[in-house]
Amino acid sequence: MQFLILHADKLIGKGIPASIILELIVTNLAYMVVMAVPMAVLVATVMAFGGLSERNEWTALQAAGVHPLRVMAPMILVSLGLAVSVAWFSHAVLPQANQKARALFIDIRSKKPGFELQEGAFYEGIEGYTFLVNRLDASTDSLYDITLIQREGQGRQRATIRAERGFLSNTGGAVITLSLRDGAVIRQLPTMTRSDSRLESSSFEQYVVHFDVSSLAFSRSQPDARALNDRTMSVSQMRAEIDTLEQSSQRDWERFQAQSNAVLRATALNVWSNWSRERAQSDSLGPIETKYVALSRFGSPETQNRALNMVKSNLDEYRTHAAALASSERATQSDIASYAVEIFKKTSIPFACVVFAWLGAPLGILVRRGNIGIAGVLSALALTLYFVLVIQGEKFADRLVFSPFWGMWAPNVLYGLFAWLALTFVIRTHIRPQLFIGWRKSRHPSETSSTP
Repeated sequence: MQFLILHADKLIGKGIPASIILELIVTNLAYMVVMAVPMAVLVATVMAFGGLSERNEWTALQAAGVHPLRVMAPMILVSLGLAVSVAWFSHAVLPQANQKARALFIDIRSKKPGFELQEGAFYEGIEGYTFLVNRLDASTDSLYDITLIQREGQGRQRATIRAERGFLSNTGGAVITLSLRDGAVIRQLPTMTRSDSRLESSSFEQYVVHFDVSSLAFSRSQPDARALNDRTMSVSQMRAEIDTLEQSSQRDWERFQAQSNAVLRATALNVWSNWSRERAQSDSLGPIETKYVALSRFGSPETQNRALNMVKSNLDEYRTHAAALASSERATQSDIASYAVEIFKKTSIPFACVVFAWLGAPLGILVRRGNIGIAGVLSALALTLYFVLVIQGEKFADRLVFSPFWGMWAPNVLYGLFAWLALTFVIRTHIRPQLFIGWRKSRHPSETSSTP
């Protein structure tokens, strides 16, 4: 429903078949499934163990000496199975579904609205024509008080056609026929100069115009023909893209090193040649005293200035190449990080099924409520924070603040740590009553002997 509300303006009024809209919804459900399964695990686990605690069944299990981990074992096994299933779905199904949904959505957005005239409103849906109809009779497809402006192009002359009434017909193809009755045509005739203007007016009893409406029909493109991105690539494709980017980065670095060595060699050779050429004139031209050994060897102030300018020019060129390489390298690393983030996401979010199972069990036991209201509130708070961390981790990883691994796995680690603390607390509250009961039996055997 949220998807339909967000994109209703792109779907309504275009005459798109219901099957196409249904297919668009189904293909967009793929990424929602990956998000929804971990959510469902958390809600279901809180409800299940909250119900055990609320109905005192958890107390009975404690009294019977059943360890909490033994009760949680089936739930953990199911969560592992769900995690593996969602990971397979995320790797095998999700990229293709995203590509189909993206291609279908682009096709829908590019489709023009259907041929729908409205009373007293201009309609420009058909290329080369503008319609204005003052009255419509939808039952008979009759039009009254019609103005049709025909623009120049594709063998048409610029003209204005007016008629008292008309009739629309379609034989089922991509051509609509407009039959006009009792009107006039005003044409603008071509002249030798642009300043002259000649108009021709003629009346008619019947005038027929054919319109090609093939551009208004919905046409689908091949999803494979569209470019892929990180959301529509498989893991193998993204790893191949990462390998390509790394090789390109290595070639850029090697090229920069070669250029840098050439700049430094050129600087040294030019400085040496100037010093050799001016060395003989060192007696007649007094050099400028300087603390730099290389400059002090030149025989005149002019050669010293030329050497300094030459070195400065080469270093400026070196600095420009270094800045360009740094910018290119950062963009390359950002692209690599975006692919790596998507690879880790395909595993980290499915693994959240296990993390939420470990977290939901102690939460349900501690709140002692198994209804959907309490489970929904707790799960909503936990899931909101979790996906905020996932989104921020993805952004920081794309900006190279965090590594892609920690950007995607840090929420699981944090929630896993919190689940471990909650589970440790539950286990300790289970073990301490058992130790206390054993201590009472050893101290007061007469009290326990009469117990049925």
